[in-house]
Amino acid sequence: MYILLIPSFVLILAVVLYPTLYGAQLSFREMRMNRPALGTGLIGFKHYIRLYSDPVFWTALWNTVVWTTASVALEFLLGLVAALALNRNLPGTKLLGVLILLPYFLPNVVAGHMWSLLLDPRLGVINDLLVKAGILGSYKAWFADPSTAMAAAILVEAWHGFPFFALLLLAGLKGIPADLYKAANIDGAGPLAQLRLITLPMLRTVIAAAVILRVIGLVNSPDLLLILTGGGPGRATQVLSLYAFQAAYKDFNFGYAAALSVVMFVLLMLFAWAYIRVSKVNKD
Repeated sequence: MYILLIPSFVLILAVVLYPTLYGAQLSFREMRMNRPALGTGLIGFKHYIRLYSDPVFWTALWNTVVWTTASVALEFLLGLVAALALNRNLPGTKLLGVLILLPYFLPNVVAGHMWSLLLDPRLGVINDLLVKAGILGSYKAWFADPSTAMAAAILVEAWHGFPFFALLLLAGLKGIPADLYKAANIDGAGPLAQLRLITLPMLRTVIAAAVILRVIGLVNSPDLLLILTGGGPGRATQVLSLYAFQAAYKDFNFGYAAALSVVMFVLLMLFAWAYIRVSKVNKD
């Protein structure tokens, strides 16, 4: 029986384990494609020591926390509201479900360019509507202002990613026995009490899985920020994944980029472990 597992084991080694280990050992080497004279020898913890004294790294780390926390919180709230609405099976919910899922079907590249046009300070429709409504006095460059760039990018990400939560939470809602809500109605529990005492506890495992997967996706994917802001203005929207991408493909410093990637890997592992412990999903 164990012989049948060998092909899967080999595939996992080739696709998952080997690239991970190669990336980790690359962080202990000097590899700068634009300076081949430096060679590719072992340099120990040089890159990690540089990270500690790199102000851009600490800025990117803080921005990553803000970007991930705010985006996941907004996406979860929007996804929960959408899932609860779709779970009521009212007329038109099937069409509404398709419309809700549309943003998630769009590639990040398409969504990013679409919103960069919608929020454009010269041609953007949203600026035009806000000015005509009297909310803004003049057209605003949302992604060029350090005070609004991160918030605007988070709203775009929340719009694009909340269907992920809606889909998973809706699947979880379908698995909650209706008898629990009938019993709660008899006991006089209102909608908010049912949400707090029945719905959210029963969805705890689904929520934990969705949050962990979404955090991993946001931390590792800089494409939306790369399109909307490029990490700017200044360092206002610089995150770790974008910094690693720029270190590798702009500065051609693959060793330093690998060190950044290892740090992200360790942080994600610690987050997943801590979140599972706090949410207590392993005690169900």
